[in-house]
Amino acid sequence: MYYRKGLRWGNTLMLLFTFIAIGLVLHYRGRTKPLVSFWNDVKSVFIYQERQSEKNNPYKNPEPTSTASDDRSTYDDVASDDRTSSSEDDRSLLEKEGISSRSESSTSSDDETPESTSSSTGDYSKAKDFGLPAIGANDQIIRHHRITLRYREQYEQADWVAYKLLGDEARAYLSRDGNKFVPDPLVKTGSATHADYTRSGYDRGHLAPAGDFNISPDDKQETFYMSNISPQVGDFNRGIWNDLEQKFRQWAERDEELYIVTGPVLKPGLPTIGKNNEIAVPEMYYKIALCLTDRQPRMIGFILKNEFSSENLKTFVVSVDEIERLTGIDFFPKLPDALEKKLESSTTTQGWFSARN
Repeated sequence: MYYRKGLRWGNTLMLLFTFIAIGLVLHYRGRTKPLVSFWNDVKSVFIYQERQSEKNNPYKNPEPTSTASDDRSTYDDVASDDRTSSSEDDRSLLEKEGISSRSESSTSSDDETPESTSSSTGDYSKAKDFGLPAIGANDQIIRHHRITLRYREQYEQADWVAYKLLGDEARAYLSRDGNKFVPDPLVKTGSATHADYTRSGYDRGHLAPAGDFNISPDDKQETFYMSNISPQVGDFNRGIWNDLEQKFRQWAERDEELYIVTGPVLKPGLPTIGKNNEIAVPEMYYKIALCLTDRQPRMIGFILKNEFSSENLKTFVVSVDEIERLTGIDFFPKLPDALEKKLESSTTTQGWFSARN
């Protein structure tokens, strides 16, 4: 009698596990890396619960509430926004790290003393396209009002996005409620669509962040063009990448002006996602800042893997020469040669991070 009862329970459990397995297969099938997507979901539930709720995270790229189609005239991917906590985080980090004023930036963990330069920033920084990387004759360059990018059709994303971030804009706040992810109308070959990312296991990660554009609603909407979007692991996009974006805004508040170039490291053979386009999933991303408002021009570069990290941002600092080696991109070619060589070979954090960081 007890044996038969136990057998019935065993059959019930087997049926339950079978239904769960079928459900997981149906849910994750079609994804480029189903096991990776499943593991990321497990981690988000059991390991990283201490992270900020996605509901209140302005950098969370929401999936559509209904099945997305490939109809380019219909875009129901609307970004949600609650940046109250994000703004407070920016201010608290400023206070914690002691970079709330430009005068405090002179204190550094490095032992180097800045050298004076005879070059006049008023000359070379006024050159046309000064902040852009070198442009080839066959490059597809997309120029929007505030951001300029080079679109790589074979990867269905930009390999660099360049813009100037001003202090007033970094200090301001503009809601991203109502912003929609839409194809870029200026990409002649056609950009990726929002449907390409749906149920892919990856976030629609901004290259130029929406949080950097807080004066004009049109400028903020430009950052939602799919040409400015790249597949990012959720814990990366909403974690260390978000931290770095906030850090750049803090520096812009302090220094009043930064030239920024950011993008993925693209190469043949990367895995892809997409229902209608093959979008490469980068293994790494970079971000570069150039400051010309201090008495000494300075530059800093970062390389981060497309994965969760709890490391200090300083651990990701590399020379811009190293980023050029990885990407094949020539950054800031309109700097005077001697100054470009000096800045791009440096890995110093002097003038960027405070001594208390």
